[in-house]
Amino acid sequence: MVRCVYAFTEGGRDMAGLLGGKGANLAEMTRMGLPVPPGFTVTTEACRAFLATGAEPDGLAHEISDHLTALEEAAGRRLGQPDDPLLLSVRSGARFSMPGMMETVLDIGLNDASVIGLAKSSGNDRFAWDSYRRLVQMFGSTVMGVDSALFENAMARLKEARGAVDDLGLDASDLSGLVEAYKKLIRQETGDHFPQSPAEQLRRAVLAVFESWNGERARLYRRREHIPDHLGTAVNVQTMVFGNVGPDSGSGVAFTRDPATGQPGLYGDYLPNAQGEDVVAGIRNTVPLAELGRLHPDAFAQLCDHLRKLEAHYRDLCDIEFTVERGRLWMLQTRVGKRTAEAAFAIAAELADEGLITSDESLARVSGGELARLMFPRFDTSAMGAALAHGIPASPGAAVGAAVFDSTEAVRRAAAGEKVVLVRQETTPDDLPGMVAAQAVLTSRGGKTSHAAVVARGMGKVCVCGAEEITVDPQARRFTVGGTTFEEGTVISVDGSEGTVHAGAVPLVDSAVMRYFEAGSQGERPTGLVDAVARAIQQADGVRRLEVRANADTPEDAARARRFGAQGIGLCRTEHMFLGDRRQLIEAMILARTDADRERALAALLPLQRQDFIGILEAMDGLPVTIRLLDPPLHEFLPDRTELSVRLAAAEAHGTPCDAHDAELLDAVNRMHEENPMLGLRGVRLGLVAPGLVAMQVRAIAEAVVERKQAGGDPRAEIMVPLVDTVEELRLVREEVGQVLAEVAKATGVLVECPVGTMIELPRAALTAGRIAEEAQFFSFGTNDLTQTTWGFSRDDVEAAFFSAYLDKGIFKVSPFETIDRDGVGRLVDIAVAEGRAARPGLKIGVCGEHGGDPESVHFFHAAGLDYVSCSPFRVPVARLEAGRAALSETETSDSR
Repeated sequence: MVRCVYAFTEGGRDMAGLLGGKGANLAEMTRMGLPVPPGFTVTTEACRAFLATGAEPDGLAHEISDHLTALEEAAGRRLGQPDDPLLLSVRSGARFSMPGMMETVLDIGLNDASVIGLAKSSGNDRFAWDSYRRLVQMFGSTVMGVDSALFENAMARLKEARGAVDDLGLDASDLSGLVEAYKKLIRQETGDHFPQSPAEQLRRAVLAVFESWNGERARLYRRREHIPDHLGTAVNVQTMVFGNVGPDSGSGVAFTRDPATGQPGLYGDYLPNAQGEDVVAGIRNTVPLAELGRLHPDAFAQLCDHLRKLEAHYRDLCDIEFTVERGRLWMLQTRVGKRTAEAAFAIAAELADEGLITSDESLARVSGGELARLMFPRFDTSAMGAALAHGIPASPGAAVGAAVFDSTEAVRRAAAGEKVVLVRQETTPDDLPGMVAAQAVLTSRGGKTSHAAVVARGMGKVCVCGAEEITVDPQARRFTVGGTTFEEGTVISVDGSEGTVHAGAVPLVDSAVMRYFEAGSQGERPTGLVDAVARAIQQADGVRRLEVRANADTPEDAARARRFGAQGIGLCRTEHMFLGDRRQLIEAMILARTDADRERALAALLPLQRQDFIGILEAMDGLPVTIRLLDPPLHEFLPDRTELSVRLAAAEAHGTPCDAHDAELLDAVNRMHEENPMLGLRGVRLGLVAPGLVAMQVRAIAEAVVERKQAGGDPRAEIMVPLVDTVEELRLVREEVGQVLAEVAKATGVLVECPVGTMIELPRAALTAGRIAEEAQFFSFGTNDLTQTTWGFSRDDVEAAFFSAYLDKGIFKVSPFETIDRDGVGRLVDIAVAEGRAARPGLKIGVCGEHGGDPESVHFFHAAGLDYVSCSPFRVPVARLEAGRAALSETETSDSR
C-alpha cells in the first residue's frame, strides 16, 4: 500500500513533488528548528488517486487518524474536545505555488460545544466566536458549495447595523449571532447542516482541498502559468495558532527582500488581532512590518533572525507567513517568493555579489520573459501631471485602460479588443479571469502581500494596492477621489513602479533597459537594474552555444539588430522590398505580355534590390546575412480582387469608360486566383515558373557583394530558397544561382561565393531532409509555415476562430504559434536535423520563425542541436539570455546523470 501521509518531522524541501511546496518547506523549517506548529501532510499521490477514482485511497483515513493521534498526544488535547480543544487548519499546497487558487479551512474542530470551551480556556469570548464564524464561513463555501457572497453580505449587513468599520467592531454577541445566521444560510442553500463532528469536518475539508485542484480558478491559473494538470495538490493539516486572540496577537507576511524592486531589507505587512487570511485578503489595511518591532520587540527580533537564516538556507528571496499568538512567534509557511521582473534581476545580481550563489546560478534565476517585460515602455514622467491617488507600488510597469469594476466586465471588454484596468476594493481568487484580462489591477485596500499584489507580481501585471484616497463603489460601477467621480469606462493610467494613478492616458517612453540596448550596450557603465540586466546578458553570452541572429529586411532594422547583439541576419525577406512605390514595377512584370516587357521590368527592379542589399550587408559587415528569395504568391502584390471588381462595376454602372489598367489588373488577379494561396504558387515554385525572377534577385545580391568588397567590406551573403518540397527543386535553383554568380564574377573580376540553402517549412521537406541536404549548404526552419502545414490550419483564419476555445478546453496549453509544438512540429525538426547532418556532416542549421525569440522554444532548439535562432531585433536580447540558460540547463542535466 502506498504511503499517503508524512509528519512535518519526516520531510524536507527536496520532497516538493510528493509533499507539495508548502508541505516540503514546513518540513524543512521544522528540521531547521524554527517554531512551526506541528502537523502532517497528505501527499499529492493521494490527491491524484482521489481525483482519478472519486474515492479516498485505501488506508488514507487510517493514516490520518494515526497522525492526528500523535498530534493530540503531543499537544495534550484532543481535536474538538469540549474544554480547551485542539483545532486544526487544512491548507492546500501544490508543488508549484498557486497563491489563493485552491482552498483553505481554518479552525477545524470547533462546534457548538467546543466554542464554549475555547472561550473559557482563552478567557476571550470574542476570539472564540470569531474563530467559529470563520470556520462556518470557510467550510460552508469551500466544502459545502455555498456562494461566499452570501456570507459576506450577511457580515456587511451586520457591520452596517452596528456602525462598524470592520469586523473588529463586532463583539462576541454579534459574532455568535453571525454563526447562527451562517448555519441557517447553509441549511437554506444545501438542505444540510453544518457538521458538528470534528472528525467529519477534517475528512471533508481534506477532500474539498483535493477537489479544488480542478476548480475553475485553479485550472485558469495553471493554464496561464503552464503548470501541468496532472500534478495534484498536497494537503497540510496543522495545529492552529491564533493571531486573533487580542491586541497582543496578530498575523503577517514578510519577505527577506522587497519583491517589487529587489531592494535588500525586510519587507512585509502585519495586521494586529487577525488571522493570516485577513492579511492576504486585504480586507483591512495592514501596518508596516516595522510596527511589529514596536508592538512585540522579542517576536520581531526572532522573526528577523529567522528571515536571515531562511534566506541563507534557501539562497534566495523568501516569502514567510507568520502568526504572533500572545507575544509568541510561529512560522506558518515559507517559500521562494514570487517577484517582479525588476526584482528578479536585482536579486540575482545581489546574491551573486554576496557570494550566496554563483554567476551561473544568477543567470538561471532570471528569464527571457522577465527581460521582455523590462523592455516595455514606461510613463513619461514629464507629461504625467498630478496623481489622482497614491498607493503601494505592488508590481511595476505602466498601463493604460478603461476602468472596470468586476471580472466579468474586464473579460468582456478585453475580448472585444479594449484595454482595461480592473478596479476593486480588494481582489479575491474569483477575480483571476479579470486580472488575466486586464492591463493593470488597482485596489483601494491591501498591501504588498495582498492577493492582488502577489498574483499580479506572479503574472507580470502592473498593480497598485492600498490606494486609500479612492472610494470604490462596485455596485454603482464607479470610484471617487477627492469629490470627483470616475464612471466605468473612464480611461486611467496606473504606474506600478511609483504607486500612482492618473486620469487619462499618460504618454509612454522607452524603458531604461530598452535605451541601454538601443545604445548598443555602449557608453557609460550601467547602474542599478540596467547593470543587473547587462551582467545577466554578459553571462549568457559567455556560456551559450546557440548563436542569435535577427530577422531584418532594411538597413535600419539590421543596424538596430546589431546594436541589440545580433550575430547576423537569419532571415531577410525580399518581398518586403517590393512594397510602396515599387509595386508598379512588380505589376509591370506580372502584366508583361512579352519576354522583352518582363525583362525591362526586372531590369528596373535590379538596381533597387541591389541598393537594399548593399545597405543591409554594410550594416552587418563581417556577419552572415541570409537572404530569402521571393516567397509569397505574386497576386499579393496586386490590388484586392474585390476592390478592383467594385471599381470596374461602378464605372460601368455610371456609364463611364472602364480604366484599362484596372481591367488588365483584374484579369491578372483572376488568372492567378487560388483557393488556398498558402499552399499554392509561391516560394521555390514561383521561382521555377516565373522566368528571370530568381536570376534578377541573385544578380542583385551578387553585385551588392561585389560593391561591398570593392569598398573594403566583408559581406557574407547567404541565399535561401523557400518552400522546397523536393531535392530536385533545390537542384534546379542552385544551378541557376551558380550560373548568375559566375557571370557576375566574370564581369567584375571579383569572386562571389554565396552559400545556397533552403527553408525547411513543409513536413515533406523535414521527412526527406537527408535527400535535400545533398544540395543544401544550410537549413533554416521556417516554423510558422511548418506549424501551419503540420497542424493543417491557416494561422490568420483560425487564431480568432477557435484558439481561445482550444486553450479553455486544454487542447492547447499554449498556442503552437507562440511556443513550438514539441510533439509534432518538434519531432519533424529532430528528424530533419538528424537526417540532414547524416547526409552532410557539419550542416549549418538555424530557425527563423517567430519561435526563434520565444524563451521556451529556444531551449528546445538548443536541445535539438541547432546552430542559431533568428528573431525580431527587439527579441534578440531575450533570445541571447535564454540561449545561455538553455546551455546551463543542459549542463545541469548532464551532471545529474
